[in-house]
Amino acid sequence: QVQLVESGGGLVQAGGSLRLSCAASRSIFSFNSMGWYRQAPGKPRELVADITRGGITNYADSVKGRFTISRDNPKNTVYLQMNSLKPEDTAVYYCNAFISPSHSWGQGTQVTVSS
Repeated sequence: QVQLVESGGGLVQAGGSLRLSCAASRSIFSFNSMGWYRQAPGKPRELVADITRGGITNYADSVKGRFTISRDNPKNTVYLQMNSLKPEDTAVYYCNAFISPSHSWGQGTQVTVSS
């Protein structure tokens, strides 16, 4: 089990940038993967981006070229750099850790993009 704490959400105008951080309560070095998901009102939770233990990244088509996921193992932290934000990026963003066979989730951080 691991506790995850997200930060960095907020209100930004369209075209702006935000960086989300996810701090884990213990070393993330051995985690199978870590990722960011989001959930907009009335919609299911969806994968935004994830990064494997080996550093392989995967992105939703809707954010490719705009978002970048990275991990800092010594700091036990994963980041999501979000550029060129759009109103449709508005959602609660959740950090996820996959430590086979279980998933752990953070409490979420709100991102609101105004037009």
